[in-house]
Amino acid sequence: MLSDDELALLQAIHARGSLSRAAQMLGKAPSTVSHAARQLEARFDALLFDRRRYRMQLTPAGQLLAEESARLAQDVSRLTRRVKQVAGGWEDRLWIVTDEILEFDTLLPVIRAFDALASEVLLRVTHEVLNGTWEALRDGRADLVIGATNAPPAIPDLRWAELGVMEWVFAVSPRHPLAKVAEPLQQEPLLPYRAVVVADTARGLGSHSYGIQGGQTTLAVPSMRAKILAQREGLGVGWLPRQRVQSLLKRGELVEKRMAAPREPNRLYVGWRGDHHGRALEWWLEQLRQPRLAKKLLQGIDAW
Repeated sequence: MLSDDELALLQAIHARGSLSRAAQMLGKAPSTVSHAARQLEARFDALLFDRRRYRMQLTPAGQLLAEESARLAQDVSRLTRRVKQVAGGWEDRLWIVTDEILEFDTLLPVIRAFDALASEVLLRVTHEVLNGTWEALRDGRADLVIGATNAPPAIPDLRWAELGVMEWVFAVSPRHPLAKVAEPLQQEPLLPYRAVVVADTARGLGSHSYGIQGGQTTLAVPSMRAKILAQREGLGVGWLPRQRVQSLLKRGELVEKRMAAPREPNRLYVGWRGDHHGRALEWWLEQLRQPRLAKKLLQGIDAW
């Protein structure tokens, strides 16, 4: 690891290309800079400066030393800031898992506001589906989960708060045979038709699906957007978040079908572990307590 003076010497010679101009840049006598250059070469037992031309240049070895030392200096500076950050009550990193039912776009302003805090917290945002969201918190793959569905399971030190409720609509393509079936629709007429589902990512808590009848075939897709697309194309039927498909319903690209047994709104939750409580987590929880953000997360973005 080079000292600040040694790194400055390498950078000055690389930038100015001569001993005298490098000395002028550093505010030192040329003899002092020349002596420091030779000491640096002796320390590494390598030729770091090419003195054969009128211009004094770094050799490939000198260039490597300058580049790697600058990178290491940045790493040390970043590590120093992170150590001070943790000592001040901030986490080194915060892992957030959202249920896939929420749209990442709605979190972008929150992430931007978090960046404005100028903290060095390493932020990671991923998503799971249904019980997979709670499972990520249980298994230590999340510090905070947002939009988890189903009742909070038994997890040691679990803390949770309600985010709100999501409204649903049973929708089919206008080309689908169910589009012309008289309402209200009973459950039995659905059996011959494939249901589109977003696959639960749970590995140990048990997978879960909504709105599926025994014996009904399914098409499992990776996201709610994919489910909306599949149902718009007539590849299956099922429940969709009402707010996210308003435009498709208005334009007739999806048809709402009134059901004899309507689906109750889903209650969504925010969850975290009580044994992990730093300033970054507290900041995120404070944002999620704001009704405006909660409403935006639940309604999503109707970009159709």
